[in-house]
Amino acid sequence: MITIQFPDNTIKKFPKGTTALDIAKDISEGLARNILAAKINGVITDVKKPLKSDQKIDLELLTWKDDGGKSTMWHSSAHLLAEAIQHYYPSAKFAIGPPVENGFYYDIEFPKDISFSSEDFLKIEKKILELAREKNEYILTEISKKDAISYFKKKENNYKLELLEDLKDGDITFYQQGGFIDLCKGPHIPNTSFIKAVKLINVAGAYWKGDEKNKQLTRIYGITFPKQKELTEYLIKLEEAKKRDHRKIGKNMSLFMFSNKVGQGLPLWLPKGAYLRNKLIDFMQNTQLNFGYLPVITPHIGSKDLYVCSGHYEKYGEDSFQPIKTPNVNEEFFLKPMNCPHHCEIYKSEPRSYKDLPLRFAEFGTVYRYEQSGELHGLTRVRGFTQDDAHIFVTPDQVQDEFEAVIDLVLYVLKAMGFKDYIVQISLRDKNNKEKYIGSEANWELAEKSIIQSAKNKKLTPIIEYGEAAFYGPKLDFMIKDAIGRKWQLGTIQVDYNLPERFNLEYKGSDDKMHQPVMIHRAPFGSLERFIALLIEHTSGQFPLWLTPEQIIILPISKKYNEYCRKLLNSLKNYDIRGHVDDRNETTGKKIRDAEMNKIPYMLIIGEKEVKEELMSVREHGGNNLGAMSTTQLTTLIKSKISKELGKE
Repeated sequence: MITIQFPDNTIKKFPKGTTALDIAKDISEGLARNILAAKINGVITDVKKPLKSDQKIDLELLTWKDDGGKSTMWHSSAHLLAEAIQHYYPSAKFAIGPPVENGFYYDIEFPKDISFSSEDFLKIEKKILELAREKNEYILTEISKKDAISYFKKKENNYKLELLEDLKDGDITFYQQGGFIDLCKGPHIPNTSFIKAVKLINVAGAYWKGDEKNKQLTRIYGITFPKQKELTEYLIKLEEAKKRDHRKIGKNMSLFMFSNKVGQGLPLWLPKGAYLRNKLIDFMQNTQLNFGYLPVITPHIGSKDLYVCSGHYEKYGEDSFQPIKTPNVNEEFFLKPMNCPHHCEIYKSEPRSYKDLPLRFAEFGTVYRYEQSGELHGLTRVRGFTQDDAHIFVTPDQVQDEFEAVIDLVLYVLKAMGFKDYIVQISLRDKNNKEKYIGSEANWELAEKSIIQSAKNKKLTPIIEYGEAAFYGPKLDFMIKDAIGRKWQLGTIQVDYNLPERFNLEYKGSDDKMHQPVMIHRAPFGSLERFIALLIEHTSGQFPLWLTPEQIIILPISKKYNEYCRKLLNSLKNYDIRGHVDDRNETTGKKIRDAEMNKIPYMLIIGEKEVKEELMSVREHGGNNLGAMSTTQLTTLIKSKISKELGKE
């Protein structure tokens, strides 16, 4: 018999060889009809895999409602896309086809005489649905490395042959559905009939393995659903997301830009964007002071030895920019990929006592990572970004309280920014591949337990993801949902017993002996670039009033009122109200339309009556006329709204 523990901690026994599908049938026929995959001890697998372990098995049955269920179906859909492509283009060569956040893609080399485009989508979609209705099973076959190489040599598929080079004999599996066979470790849904609706979203170029020196392939993106209604709803959300695209809004509002001469993935902040960015920095710096943080500043570069010591060179060396060599032999520097090693050196700069802890160093530190050009995307994936980084050095018995204080800080930030739709995720080690992490088993267990307990104490309801921890420690991530439900990691908090050990950090305890501190990494914004991108899309550019670069615009209906409007602007500046006078030689209607386009919260329209009565006619963004107001009434309105946004009322 095997012992199964379910997510609600219920324990039941089943005969060895029982599958997750059998267990689903034992619970209910309805569940069995909807099960897509199973999570066994944190690893997602096929539902028909026999369970044989002598140890207690943690089992979660995954349906479309679960992220793991969606991911499995989208992985299977990528194979079905390949089968449809194979039908029309038998000589096409297939590279990789993974699931992504919303859907899947497949990288394909088409024959030279074929130019695949969006005009081909419809026939491929029809073929996918036709194949799906055949209800073909996804059949797993274990195969020797020799036979796998022989198979793909006959197919003349160098992409699969290259992937096989890194695989060991005994670990290689094929999956087949219908007439398509692929090199794949899985998992997959039971059969194709679960796929009821499909939409191909985009076609783009993608270099093999993301290397610009390699051949460019055709990447086809798509998404599938178990019901047509869900696809229809998704497409509506997708249209809304296009309207909210931060790249489009950022350009229209003159917030930021990119220049090929400056370099890909390196944003340039325009005056309004720089104001927005600086306002966020001011907000966080003032908030951090209230939480007891000390500001520090570190260089944009660091010696290679620093990152070898921290372990970042070994883990991220390939993702860094090329080293900076100096005239001195064997002296190398790197553009800073992380702030934490620098902060460790600041801690180490003088003797520390238990009385000094917790010690909280905070920095808006700009870091650099060489993302592949095909992965760059507006402000969400860049090569240079600024983190609202802080590292807190604590005694072991301070970890719990300090971690919970950081949770409070992150929740306050999310509330002030208007982010309400988010998921809390605890990211732990991969249970089956602990070699990719540094540090002792004992320290990892302590760190993981403290995070889980902190989340419980703060009454959070996190999901747990294995294999998503940082290489030096587990973390608590705040995943913000965008307009189409995609999750983006912003705030993160991490517990780290390992970097203090690698840097030989110490403090003198109350027992007069030397002890090693624990390090908490945290960044409520994550990166300013990604945070601002998500803020733009979340608000459609209509930022909270306290944050928006321009709160008001003054519109004189005739140039003879320009001087009065400039005096009014100076008066409002005394109340920290930001804006400008639109004194262009344009109609008032044109000025209002432009102000609407620029998402300016309040338009102050000034004519003869307003000048005579020392009032202003106030129009709110969106077209709501608030009527005539005095300067005092307007400032009271704005200050009251800002106080509510920041939770001060």
